[in-house]
Amino acid sequence: MGLKEEGFMHLALELALKGWPEVAPNPLVGCVIVKNGEVLASGYHRRFGEAHAEVNAITALPDSVSPNDCELYVSLEPCAHHGKTPPCAELIIKKGFKKVYIASGDPNPLVNGKGTALLKAAGIEVISGILETQARELNRRFYTFHEKKRPYISLKWAESADGFISRLPVPESREDNLISGPEALAFAHRLRAEHMGILVGKNTVLADNPSLTTRLVKGNSPVKIMLDSRLEVPKSANIFAHGAKTLVFNALKEGQEGEVKFIRLHPERQDPLEQVLHALYEQGIQSVLVEGGSSVLQSFIRRELFDTVYRIVNPRLKLQNGVKAPAFLMENKQPQHLGDDLLYSA
Repeated sequence: MGLKEEGFMHLALELALKGWPEVAPNPLVGCVIVKNGEVLASGYHRRFGEAHAEVNAITALPDSVSPNDCELYVSLEPCAHHGKTPPCAELIIKKGFKKVYIASGDPNPLVNGKGTALLKAAGIEVISGILETQARELNRRFYTFHEKKRPYISLKWAESADGFISRLPVPESREDNLISGPEALAFAHRLRAEHMGILVGKNTVLADNPSLTTRLVKGNSPVKIMLDSRLEVPKSANIFAHGAKTLVFNALKEGQEGEVKFIRLHPERQDPLEQVLHALYEQGIQSVLVEGGSSVLQSFIRRELFDTVYRIVNPRLKLQNGVKAPAFLMENKQPQHLGDDLLYSA
């Protein structure tokens, strides 16, 4: 495939990124319509429940231009099912396009090859796989969810220069136990806004009483997820405040109480962590940010159940004692600066 075609698909991918994170849980999709080597119209999926990228691009095409004379570039296989919007594959056929370029297939079982098959059955020439690696990376959360049948998992923690994530004993004031600075805290809240769920263990809730919101940035707060086997966290905890949807994984109780859903784990069945991830998949939660504590983070690391790691280090702070940070090697990783803190990611 030539550089010209890759250039048009690259533009479609750039457009797709503009939809983040408003389109979640739908994938990011961009579309470009080309005639004689010139881009005549483009569009992207802007928000969940609204028109898809192909619809927006086709709507933007001037009435004086016949789709029959155009090529359509789209970063993800056009949908073939009726959901919140009609099937894009049927619209492309109806409009009369004769050639369609697709970056990557759609792993959603409702689509997964059906869109491409519809186009080909209608006599449309379909060329797939242009910039496929980049397209999959763009929608890595979406692909992980559908291919691995679990959420895309990001691990995040902040530690002192000598490798502690908390003082011991834990100070009464949460501010007295902060490891990182304001820039790192804002970054952490942006991460929350980019994930559908945020997971912590009961020890973190009892020690820090976090709200787990995105109050420092613009964006939706994630679904709160807590591991509390014996239901030791009181109802007065901040995690239950503000009427936000909360999932509590435990060994005692099943049921719904307002916005709080209790999900019982069964020790006689599969590994508890696998049960949690399966339940989150069943709940449709495509991405989860795991914020701790140390034992919870280490359990994900030990089982290699993660996709991205964010390790924030305060190089000026030495605690000399406290809760040890998770053991995770990041050899040869160059950090980026978050104010005075360092961010290592893998």
